[in-house]
Amino acid sequence: MKYVIVIPDGCADQPQNELNGLTPLQAAQIPSMDAVAKRGLVGRANHTPAHLTAGSAVANMSLLGYDPTRNFTGRAPLEAAAQGIEMGPDDWAIRCNLVTIIDQIMQDFTADHISSDEASELLKTAAIHTPDTQLEFLPGVSYRNLLLYRGSQAPFSAETRATPPHDLTDKPVGDDFPRGPGSTLLSELMSNSVRWFSDHPVNQQRIAAGKRPATNLWLWGLGQQPQLESFASLYNLRGAMITAVDLLRGLASLVGWERIEVPGATGYLDTNYAAKGEYAIQAIQKFDLVCVHVEAPDEASHEGDVIKKIESLQEIDRCIVQPVMSALEQYPNWRLMITPDHPTFLSTKTHSHGDVPFAICGSGVTPDESLEYNELTAATSTLTFPNGFELMPQFVNQDRF
Repeated sequence: MKYVIVIPDGCADQPQNELNGLTPLQAAQIPSMDAVAKRGLVGRANHTPAHLTAGSAVANMSLLGYDPTRNFTGRAPLEAAAQGIEMGPDDWAIRCNLVTIIDQIMQDFTADHISSDEASELLKTAAIHTPDTQLEFLPGVSYRNLLLYRGSQAPFSAETRATPPHDLTDKPVGDDFPRGPGSTLLSELMSNSVRWFSDHPVNQQRIAAGKRPATNLWLWGLGQQPQLESFASLYNLRGAMITAVDLLRGLASLVGWERIEVPGATGYLDTNYAAKGEYAIQAIQKFDLVCVHVEAPDEASHEGDVIKKIESLQEIDRCIVQPVMSALEQYPNWRLMITPDHPTFLSTKTHSHGDVPFAICGSGVTPDESLEYNELTAATSTLTFPNGFELMPQFVNQDRF
């Protein structure tokens, strides 16, 4: 049996006034996703338990079949795993965004999509001003970077709380600095970064070019490395992940999947959709299960751009779902699932708790009466997974559905 999961990250949404009361999924021209619904079934799943942060780290862990209540320790450790960073049992990883804050308002949680080279230069400056040898700044991709705290005297605990910067877009940040054990250290680093970066050559050049400066470090998502049982030992399947996002790369590494890097995959709206589809088709030949993650719909929601969200869904449908389904049909037994990880509402520009729609077709799947893939169709379905992590075992069980 061959399995493919396509994840249009954050695509689930609410009805939009500018779309005459339709959601982006309803308004988009997505004939291939609709075909999955018509040939199979539609249901809904909740991958974001109410007591955990509604974010991609929690939701994708659940989507891959791991109970986040038992296994989630923080987002940053997943991204450390993506970079192949070895973490000791006492080490902590902390997500280190470069952001733009003006007049105490989060203007841009990406610092205008700062380049990786520019980010690296700013982090070098932060390291110079942070003599604590237990702290290590590690450049990542663009605004997404890490801070490591190594050693047995880390002041943090499971009670330490920090707000994701993408939850604060266009909002005041004054009441959302870290809190709990170790928060003083994190808050001081964040506050001091304003001084370190204010006259930095990187920011001077960005301002001269009409771009937003990176005014601050924003520290969040901290945790210690989780211990996840391998996917192969749980399901006896070899998996592969196609993504441009480090937390998905990290999850793949921790569960023993191969990571497939695609040229032109950016984790943004300009990603190479067609190449992702082509590489997925190649991967199907080698692996039992291939997961294709596309960040673009989530990014469009964070920007509050309904048109870009619809365009990204149409590109995923045309360049990934359609060719992948055609390729799967060459195999005697296969299943295809389309599902986001969590809702991301255009109205709030941030992730949300709640159900997401999924559609599954293929071998052993008894079609229901669904005609379209969207939130409304899923809302009328009796096939529900309040514990989203229970969906994966059923998806890969040939005797179910």
